[in-house]
Amino acid sequence: MIELFHQIFTQANVFFMLKGLQMTVLIAVLSTIFSMFFGTVFALIRTYASGKWKWAGVLVAIYTEFFRCTPNLLWILWIYFTVKGNKVGVSVFAITLFTSAVMAEIVRGGLNAIPMGQFDSARSQGFGFLMTLWYIILPQTFKKVIPALLSQVITIIKDTSFLKMVDVAEFMRNSSVVLGSIYDVRGMMMLFAFEALCYFIICFALSTVVRRYQKTIVTG
Repeated sequence: MIELFHQIFTQANVFFMLKGLQMTVLIAVLSTIFSMFFGTVFALIRTYASGKWKWAGVLVAIYTEFFRCTPNLLWILWIYFTVKGNKVGVSVFAITLFTSAVMAEIVRGGLNAIPMGQFDSARSQGFGFLMTLWYIILPQTFKKVIPALLSQVITIIKDTSFLKMVDVAEFMRNSSVVLGSIYDVRGMMMLFAFEALCYFIICFALSTVVRRYQKTIVTG
């Protein structure tokens, strides 16, 4: 068993898989940043667009419902067959396209939990609409939706494994390359356990950081 372990987890194999894990983290971080930005913008438009801008809210509603009701893997495959470019950039675009819709609904739920009376209070203090959003509404919104955002970020990290289907050198793809040289079931189980452990460490560490941050807000 120990000999089998050393055959699988050679320095070259471990380095190769960790290089893929580095790619996974990079794509997940960039996708999270862009998804949160666009998701927030879409949520604001859908929640507050009115009058002559009502059409924008309708378009955002169509976008979010359409992408939320279709599989992420479908869009990853579609983007890779239609968009040419750097693999990291295309990967981030494909995941962001889908995840922005999910983020928009999360943020919109937080916005709907903020009483509209806060706009009246802010206006009485001389705040304009944009200033009210930036200084009053959005900070409260993100505090309310932190758990849901965390859940979606963890989903993004796991969804990067879909990129294996389009031969992006992320963690699951590189691990599969190593798996191709293993012919013992016990060795396969060892490799699967290593993959699960890596994902668990990243996601659990992220979860722990957010929980501590929430406790700081409550006690602070």
